[in-house]
Amino acid sequence: MESLFYTGLESRTKLLKDFGFKEEYKEVIKQQFGKTGFPKPIKAYTITLEAYDLSLEEPYFWVLDQFKENFQLVEKLEDSFAAAENSAFFGVTQQKLGAQQDKVSQFLATTGKMIKELFQMVRELRIIDERLQYYNEASQQLGKDIGNRSRSANVTLKGFFIDLVQGGAKNAASVFGMARELEFLTLPDLFFDAPPFRTVEELDAHLKGLEKDFNRNVLRVLERHLRQFIEWKKRTYQEHKTRRRFMLQYLLQHFEIIKMYINWIKPYLRHVAALTMKEKNMSSADMISAFEGSMLDVEVLVRKREPVGKSGGNACILATFSYRTKVEMKVVQDGYQRGPIHIGKFELNMRAYAWTDEQVENYKKLKEQETLMLMGDVSSSVQQAMEALGKELDFYLEEARGDKSKEKEEEKEEPEQKTFAEKFLGDFYTPKKVKKEIKKGAKGSNEEAAAAKADKIVGHATFHAFNIYKNFKKSHGMTQW
Repeated sequence: MESLFYTGLESRTKLLKDFGFKEEYKEVIKQQFGKTGFPKPIKAYTITLEAYDLSLEEPYFWVLDQFKENFQLVEKLEDSFAAAENSAFFGVTQQKLGAQQDKVSQFLATTGKMIKELFQMVRELRIIDERLQYYNEASQQLGKDIGNRSRSANVTLKGFFIDLVQGGAKNAASVFGMARELEFLTLPDLFFDAPPFRTVEELDAHLKGLEKDFNRNVLRVLERHLRQFIEWKKRTYQEHKTRRRFMLQYLLQHFEIIKMYINWIKPYLRHVAALTMKEKNMSSADMISAFEGSMLDVEVLVRKREPVGKSGGNACILATFSYRTKVEMKVVQDGYQRGPIHIGKFELNMRAYAWTDEQVENYKKLKEQETLMLMGDVSSSVQQAMEALGKELDFYLEEARGDKSKEKEEEKEEPEQKTFAEKFLGDFYTPKKVKKEIKKGAKGSNEEAAAAKADKIVGHATFHAFNIYKNFKKSHGMTQW
C-alpha cells in the first residue's frame, strides 16, 4: 500500500482547504482508510518496486521520459532527501549545509543590527515630529491678536527650554533657580504666562504693561529669559526641520541597505532548505543511523494545456517518487567475507486531475507556502520586527521618496492592498491567514468554461497515467493484467 508522502497532515490539510482543494481520502494501509495530504484525483495509480541494487535513476528517468513524450510542461515541485548519520552521503551534505548556514547567520546578524537601528531612527523621527507640532501650533497663533493667542504649545516649548537649555531647577541662573535662590517667586509664573511674540516690539510692549504691577528687577530678568527663549525657539525650529530632512533620507538609505541584505539572504535560505534533511524521513524506522541508508522524495507535475478564452484547461498528472535503500549483510563465498548489499525500494504514485490554469497556480502557491512554512522561523523574526514598526515606517519612507500622492490613491483603491511586511519581505513573507485565491464565477464564466474544457481533455491524463503504469510493469518484469 501507499506510504504517506506527508506525515504532518494537519498543516497540509489546512493548506489544501485554504487554496480551494478537496483532500484525497483512500486506503493508505490494508483495510484502513485515511487522508493522504493530496488533492482528490480523478484517477490514481501506485507502483511499488523492490529489488537488489536498485537505483532511483533508472525508474525515475524511465517515467520522466514517458512524461516528456506525452505532455507539454514538466515541472519539479519538490526534491528532498535524508541520509543516515554515519553514511558518507550525510557527511558531504552537512559540509555544504554548514557553509550555507554560516553565510545566512552572518547576513542575519548584520540585518538584525540594522533593523534595531531602524527602530531608533523611527523613534527619533517621531520625537522630531512631536516637537515640530508644538512649533507649528505656536507659530499659527502669531496671526491672531496678542490677547487671543493660545499659550499651550508655547508653554510646552518653554518647559523644553528650561529643562534642556537652562538645566532646570538645579541651575541657579534658570527661571526656577532664580525663583529659589534670589526669591523671584513670580518669575516662573510671568515667564510661562507670557503669550507668543511675533516681534521684539511686542515683547517690549508686554513688559511695559507689567511695570505698574511688578518689580523692575523681576521684569528685567524676565525680559532676558523671554528674549533667550524667542531666539532659541527660532533657531531650534530650523534645526529640527533640517534634522528631519536628513533623518528621512538616512532612513531611506538604511532601509534600502536592509532590503539589499534580505535579497542576499533569500538564495542562501533556499539552499539551506534544499540541503536540510527531511524530518519525516530522518525519524522513519527505515532510516538507521549505523547503516549506509538514504531516503529521497521527488514530486513532479506534468500537464497538457489547451487554451479556453483568457484561461485554459489542463490535463495534469501529479507524480510522487519515494525511494529508500536498506542494507543487508551477505556472505560472499570467495573468502567467506561479509559485505553490504543494498536493497532498494521504489514507490511511484500518479494522480490525474482536470485543472484550470488558476488551480495549477494555486497548487504551486501551496507548495511554495509549504516551503516557506519550513523557513518561517528565520523569516518570521524579520517579519515581526517590520510589522512592529507599523504604518509609521511606511509613511516616513513614502515621504522620503516624495510619493505622498500614492497614499491618497491607496486609500481609494483598498482591494488587494499589500501590507508593508509583504512588500518588504517578498517571497519570504508568511501571512497569518492564507486567503482563498479561487473565486467562483457566475455560470458561463471563463473559469467554468475552462473547467469544462479540462474535463474533456482529462482523458489524456488518465490514459497516459494508465499506459505508463502498464508499460512500467511490463518493462520491469512485474505482474500485470
